[in-house]
Amino acid sequence: MRRVAIIGTGQTRHARCRDDASQPELVREAAAAALADAELRPADIDAVLLSNMELFEGRAFPELWAGEGAFACGKPCMKVATGGTSGTSACIAAFHQVASGLFDTALVVGFEKHSEGHTQTGMALTDPFWDRAVASGALGNFALSISEYMTERGVTERQAALVAVKARTNAARNPHAHLKSPEVTVEEVLASRMLAHPVRLFDMCPQSDGACAMVVASEECARRACSRPAWVKATATRHEQPYLGDIDRRLCAMRTLRDASRAVYAAAGIIDPLAELDVAEIYEPVTYAELAWYEALGFCEDGGAGRLIEDGVTSMDGALPVNPSGGVLSTNPVGASGVIRVAEAALQIHGRGGARQVDGARLALATGYGVYAWADAVVLGAEP
Repeated sequence: MRRVAIIGTGQTRHARCRDDASQPELVREAAAAALADAELRPADIDAVLLSNMELFEGRAFPELWAGEGAFACGKPCMKVATGGTSGTSACIAAFHQVASGLFDTALVVGFEKHSEGHTQTGMALTDPFWDRAVASGALGNFALSISEYMTERGVTERQAALVAVKARTNAARNPHAHLKSPEVTVEEVLASRMLAHPVRLFDMCPQSDGACAMVVASEECARRACSRPAWVKATATRHEQPYLGDIDRRLCAMRTLRDASRAVYAAAGIIDPLAELDVAEIYEPVTYAELAWYEALGFCEDGGAGRLIEDGVTSMDGALPVNPSGGVLSTNPVGASGVIRVAEAALQIHGRGGARQVDGARLALATGYGVYAWADAVVLGAEP
């Protein structure tokens, strides 16, 4: 396999409703920004990969009509739709296409325009008789799993609220973010409306319109086009079967994320992720999930996530900043959310994170999360 790097990234402005742009226009906005960042022209791109949660906007085959926005006319164009992992899965697919020698350059564009659909709950993969009344969509099934997680690991509502405060504070430094509330407090999070116990409004991610793109290139192209490429050191993807009733201790075990992260750590030579990683962009659709992911990713022992957030270990000035961008809790155009995680990790390696840059970042982790228990993991690094 050839070495592969990310050499350019681009994002739209993410918002509750981008009624100033159609879906192909959002795709073009992000794609053009990524090409400009890589100092490439559309003609320099060999293939295009689109990630989108098909039918969230009520339309099938989005690649057939949104591909033109990604400069895909006359090029191989593939859509990836794997739930919330769509974006990270598309990135991993592009990495392998370039590493294999099939293409020298690939453009990945993730997009979603939730304001045109609102179909998530109706599409949820729940049994219509046994599960749908209590677990349809992200909110219901998360509430059930979170109650189990709190009971087993001792996590508190206040610790989860600290995650929300961190996310909104970090998002205030991100010009692309949807929700920005630098002054939000733990008390305000705990006072927000209850959605499904114990999940409150400020615990949950938003629905966003937006797109994110990146340029993936072979080593020869990367060295020619980029002064500091973000090299892909390792990738892994793991998918669980999605029937809720058969996934035991989902947040507590999260076996797909544990397995995927251990695989990329081994491939990248990482023994102690908390000490060796400089930054992490993880896919946390709800505050409690971020805490559970700390444990699954090996940042702390099982049951130690609450202390990690209380001690500020994952804050911008902590030992391992998690989600300097504000994360999914601040911006969530689902088809793009995984691409955003990888793009934000690449920005940190490029040293172009602006106000959200982690000083000296040279090794970054990005993860994706989908449906009930799917997981992707990617390790990016600077040149040794």
